[in-house]
Amino acid sequence: MSRVGKRPITIPKGVDVQVAGESVTVKGPKGSVVTPILAGISIETKDGFLNLMRAGEEKKDKALHGLNRALLQNAVKGVTEGFKREIDLVGIGFKAEKKATEVVFSVGFSHQVKFPVPAGITIDVAPDAKAKDITHVIVTGVDKQKVGQTATEIRGIRPPDPYKLKGFRFVGEILKKKAGKATGK
Repeated sequence: MSRVGKRPITIPKGVDVQVAGESVTVKGPKGSVVTPILAGISIETKDGFLNLMRAGEEKKDKALHGLNRALLQNAVKGVTEGFKREIDLVGIGFKAEKKATEVVFSVGFSHQVKFPVPAGITIDVAPDAKAKDITHVIVTGVDKQKVGQTATEIRGIRPPDPYKLKGFRFVGEILKKKAGKATGK
């Protein structure tokens, strides 16, 4: 059996799990997430636990077993705690400003970059403790994939430069600075 797939998922109090056809709907205090049931996987709810069983013993079935369990675990965690990604804007004059349904970035281009906030995602702009400027962006939501995708799209506006290390970076991201051009005589 898959080591990940065979572990039961604990359903916390206040979380409602509905198995319907090819999908599972998980509702909780922070929102609702719909997760697909992959081919060859069956789900059973019993005594506050979700158990996943697979139909076959092929390598693909074992992989899908662990994947589906991880997706469901993330859905349960998302509706109870939520997911968060933080981005720092590193550079002189870089700043972000939240408007009604979009975030406007001033990042050294000749124009401001407007980023629309996707449905189900909350983007907050907070002052960074060190810079005392609006250079810290927090992306939160209940769907781990959506939060990560949105944070990556924001980072893609101005990825870190390998020579000066200016740009958008995730909090805790480790960057290696490349050596500049050496004078050769």
